[in-house]
Amino acid sequence: MAGNSFGEAFRFTTWGESHGPAIGCVIDGCPPGIPLDAAVDLQPYLDKRRPGTSRFVTQRREPDEAKILSGVFEGRTTGTPIAVIIENTDQRSRDYSEISRQYRPGHADFAYDAKYGVGVRDYRGGGRSSARETAMRVAAGAVARKVLNSILGPTFSVRGSVVQIGKDQIDRANWDWNEVEQNPFFCPDREAARRWETLVDSARKDGSSLGAILEVVAEGIPAGLGEPIYGKLDSDVAAALMSINAVKGVEIGDGFASASKRGEDAHDAMRPSNSGGVAFDTNYAGGVLGGISTGQPLVARFAVKPTSSILIPRPSVDADGKAIEVRTKGRHDPCVGIRAAPIGEAMLAVVLLDHLIRQRGLRGSEWPSLDQSRG
Repeated sequence: MAGNSFGEAFRFTTWGESHGPAIGCVIDGCPPGIPLDAAVDLQPYLDKRRPGTSRFVTQRREPDEAKILSGVFEGRTTGTPIAVIIENTDQRSRDYSEISRQYRPGHADFAYDAKYGVGVRDYRGGGRSSARETAMRVAAGAVARKVLNSILGPTFSVRGSVVQIGKDQIDRANWDWNEVEQNPFFCPDREAARRWETLVDSARKDGSSLGAILEVVAEGIPAGLGEPIYGKLDSDVAAALMSINAVKGVEIGDGFASASKRGEDAHDAMRPSNSGGVAFDTNYAGGVLGGISTGQPLVARFAVKPTSSILIPRPSVDADGKAIEVRTKGRHDPCVGIRAAPIGEAMLAVVLLDHLIRQRGLRGSEWPSLDQSRG
């Protein structure tokens, strides 16, 4: 069945289950000649996403060591498919034996049985629907970043952060990207990160969970990426972020807040720049107009629901239609949104490279230049 691949000109396909022997991906469309090393270029991003890094995430212990099986020769990409594999080493499948025919509220159990048939679903750790799959998105995103950096140079960056857990939001006046690397929440506000320790600890001790809102920002991208109708840059970004497990909402720029503004307060005023081009006074649009990048920072936010696996008993039904009460065992994130920051970064990088390659095909042999950017 289709549905395991993402992208067009730059495309990746993931495979594997949470408790299978391994997970992996095949990346197609990577240009040849790009230096690529799993330990240097992939592992740092995988280490940010991997479980067991703090008490605020699942205690499953996975090294998530990536191995490149193909598409790289003598340290450089060959232009052929890049296969990456990560072995699963810390499965505890016995934790899930009781729910083999139960439908856990908030999970994909019922929906999978409805699609594939009762008895087919791999119930161990959620199988294919597990957030374990997202490790391969991070691997694919790491390859995309490497290519983007080689084309766009040091001014390009993709960064993600958690801006809200539960009802507690950051103070944007305290925003410091350096803080994101200094706390286990990927939080740009030091004071908020301190509050979240108590907040997440409390939810975990209660056997419950919390949701989160994350923000991803891409800077140093050229103007002109995206399509005017179908295949808009912002619609592809939204699709990429919406495809991440547990994501229930996406917005670009001001997003839903735009609806409460008047026109003169919602549009980004333009003026001549010192270089003779166009400069924007604000970035309410999040770096996209008419589905096409403006050269400003691309800003997107996405909402992650509370982790569905909780210890509090919840009413449900089983595969026979009988009323039951479900209490999910195992090791789970009290706030799965915490580890979504590197995943959001990866998916945004994939979309940007995909559109960069497509734009090159439209305009000719040269890569789109940052000289086209306006800001």
